[in-house]
Amino acid sequence: MAKIKVLVVDDSAFMRKMISDIINSSPELEVIAKARNGTDAISKTKEMQPDVITMDIEMPEMDGLTALKYIMQENPVPVIMLSSLTSQGAEQTLRALQLGAVDFITKPSGQISLDIEQVSDDIIKKVKAVAGTKRKLMNLYSSTETPIPRKSTPVKIVKHDGILNKLVLIGTSTGGPKALYQVIPSLPASINAAVLVVQHMPAGFTRSLADRLDSLSEVRVKEAEHGEKVLPGCVYIAPGDYHMRIDVQGKDRAQKLYIQLDKSAPRGGLRPAVDVLLESAAEKSWPQILCVIMTGMGCDGAAGIKKLKERGASIIAEDPSTCIVYGMPKAAVETGMVDRIVPLPDISEEILKMLKNPVSY
Repeated sequence: MAKIKVLVVDDSAFMRKMISDIINSSPELEVIAKARNGTDAISKTKEMQPDVITMDIEMPEMDGLTALKYIMQENPVPVIMLSSLTSQGAEQTLRALQLGAVDFITKPSGQISLDIEQVSDDIIKKVKAVAGTKRKLMNLYSSTETPIPRKSTPVKIVKHDGILNKLVLIGTSTGGPKALYQVIPSLPASINAAVLVVQHMPAGFTRSLADRLDSLSEVRVKEAEHGEKVLPGCVYIAPGDYHMRIDVQGKDRAQKLYIQLDKSAPRGGLRPAVDVLLESAAEKSWPQILCVIMTGMGCDGAAGIKKLKERGASIIAEDPSTCIVYGMPKAAVETGMVDRIVPLPDISEEILKMLKNPVSY
């Protein structure tokens, strides 16, 4: 069986060697070339035709973002970015994901991470997961446009006394930010539901994701806060490293919904976990719930939708044709609980349709 061919891009010779050694330690992977900057990466991508690229963001001559943009336009290849755990690093990483990078890995201790081996399992797992998506990327990025943030974000009026009857719960992982950039900005400000999102992402990145989505959207998008009231017309993104649950207070029409965040044990190695949010919602009595499972590795969300379905919720799974990684949606479909399987460009429209006309039982 042919090995997965990887191009490693980093301006540090030390980091190129360390990352290459990690990748080559897997019998299924092979580093076929190394590049020292973006210009070198573009040249070697054309010459070597790698299956996957790992790319540093900060490099001299041509940085990773510039190289990524060119590669995704001219010769799409699954790119995993290596990022630093700083506010600037988070902004750059979110920009990279918007430009087409399929995932990212944080360097444990900055640009030159002597302890990069701490994330060796993560590097190997993610390279393997995205290796088969090259052809899909070619179709996906030739047919979709990246939303452009507004020059100035209009003031968004949220009705704090609005009646909340409908909830949309979204779970996603690898490829999720790019998917969210298509779904959330397509929702109208008049949507009569609140949207709660679990995107697998480490601490320090989810606020940047929320702010960037907010700049693209008519709805208000924010990182969720512990104890805040859930309002219609708002999108709440679970903070990295916190599980997000919902708490209902009051009775009948006086019921109010509040967000609960905690650092209880990871679920399946994940915090936040989609299943934690879905199971929390399933425990409450709420008029209408719609759940959407989009691109991602693993099976997070599958257990939760079974419990939601018992409560009469409607379930959407992303179609495999548009998933960067058809893991989470596949696991959802295999439960037999999914009502609609929908390509990414049509998910926002399907959400609005199903909010208006829920699936009947």
